Amino acid sequence: MPPAVVVTGLEKRYGGHLAVDGARWSATAGAVTAMLGPNGAGKTTMIECCEGLRRPDAGEVRVLGRDPWRAGPDHRARVGVMLQDGGLPNSARPLRLLHHLASLYAAPAPVDDLAERLGIVEFAGTPVRRLSGGQRQRVALAAALVGRPEVVFLDEPSAGLDPHARLDVWDLVRATATAGTAVVVTTHSFEEAERLADHIVVVASARVVADGTLAEVTAGVGLEERYFALTRRSVA
Repeated sequence: MPPAVVVTGLEKRYGGHLAVDGARWSATAGAVTAMLGPNGAGKTTMIECCEGLRRPDAGEVRVLGRDPWRAGPDHRARVGVMLQDGGLPNSARPLRLLHHLASLYAAPAPVDDLAERLGIVEFAGTPVRRLSGGQRQRVALAAALVGRPEVVFLDEPSAGLDPHARLDVWDLVRATATAGTAVVVTTHSFEEAERLADHIVVVASARVVADGTLAEVTAGVGLEERYFALTRRSVA
């Protein structure tokens, strides 16, 4: 099968600033691809181009064989997105919001099961504006997965979570990939990458500086050590 996500020679500028410089990587169905890099390295911009939220200035992005910038609702229904800021309506109540989202799909995941698995039941009736950061993260993850996407982009899905909630999220992310979804995760956590990733992409100074399996990227040393060697070299 061809990769579910293919990025080739991607460039994106904001005025005179080159935010993404010739990025090339891919993500396959049934696997977790983890993207690591310093703040401002270009990770979020790359993912937003894949989600169809930003238009590349050069290069090519294909998600499920389509250009996400030009793709219509039928394509978007096959792709799950968890934004860095959550993107949740402040007045919504989590369980009601998830049931509404589920109603938009032909074959959604069971909302009650998702809510139970992520511990959302405990605050199901509390407006989003009154939730903690970690609680919002869990609702945003459930919203990204409720449509049973074929590809899902998760921007720092475990940020701000306590250890128990983090393990629940990791289990769900791993199960989602095992079920056949291509999962792309941005993260600052080496532990998260080591626990979840089948494939790792390291980004620094707008470029992809490493791309491969954990063993290929680390080359016999720890991920943290290899990461700092790669990113410091790129900055220098």
